[in-house]
Amino acid sequence: MRPPKVVALGGGHGLTASLAALREVAGELTAVVTVADNGGSSGRLREHLGVLPPGDLRMALAALCGDDDWGRTWARVLQHRFVRGDSIAGHTTGNLLIATLWEETGDIVAGLDWVGRLLGARGRVLPMALQPLDIAADVLGADPSHPEAVSVVRGQVEVASTPGTVQSVRLLPDAPAACPEAVAAIEAADWVVLGPGSWYTSVLPHLLVPDLRRALETTSARVLVNLNLVPQPGETEGLSPAGHLDVLTAHAPRLPIHTVVADRDSTEDPDGLRRAVAACGATLVLRDVSRVDALDQHDPAKLGTTYSELLAGA
Repeated sequence: MRPPKVVALGGGHGLTASLAALREVAGELTAVVTVADNGGSSGRLREHLGVLPPGDLRMALAALCGDDDWGRTWARVLQHRFVRGDSIAGHTTGNLLIATLWEETGDIVAGLDWVGRLLGARGRVLPMALQPLDIAADVLGADPSHPEAVSVVRGQVEVASTPGTVQSVRLLPDAPAACPEAVAAIEAADWVVLGPGSWYTSVLPHLLVPDLRRALETTSARVLVNLNLVPQPGETEGLSPAGHLDVLTAHAPRLPIHTVVADRDSTEDPDGLRRAVAACGATLVLRDVSRVDALDQHDPAKLGTTYSELLAGA
């Protein structure tokens, strides 16, 4: 059997861990990445140059670098952050390199492909849309002095750090065009992996892009949802693993989930999670997938073993 074609969707450190595991398992691997970051180096480049925020794209490319001298060196270079100089402090080499290739090629996808070729990346990195997006959320108790009030919080950084309870999210503009190559990758995939990652600001946004959502709802690929290990302070405070799944299905009730992966030791109510997974018509897989030294982070090696078992058994 040929190795599977896999598409992984998300952003930030969760997608990085998933890609580091999948690059050893997939035959063809494509990362589809959120483009709503408005903070740090990405936010500055987005504001000053009018480009997509490159940070999550950079992290995905670094995760796809090989485990050899070339790959490890380029991964470090890509992630290098300058600490001196008023105009460059806070920027990363990778963000600047990506922005440079976008200007040189005049094409977002071509620029990312060139960076991937330079790195020897074991896969392709694509944005979920070809324009910068904003995330807006309805948040209960965002203002601590009015805990019963629902207000709108705008911006990925702001939503991720809100002290209130996120009830729903949407994109601005509300119906952005998807990256065509990302849609084609989902349509041709054997497996699609959603999560782990910041649930409201990295995972759910893919389901809010109409063309991506339609592709996910109609793909013949098996859809695997990888749940977070712990709630994220602010964004998903107090949300159980079953609650994460409920939020996902509330935003995309027609998403055909095949498999749900959760950490065996982080799931306090496995029976409740089993019921939520069964309600989706999916299969629950409980495994030890967390790092020993950081229980809130996935271990790429353990995750790779789990992915290998599941993808090979398809």
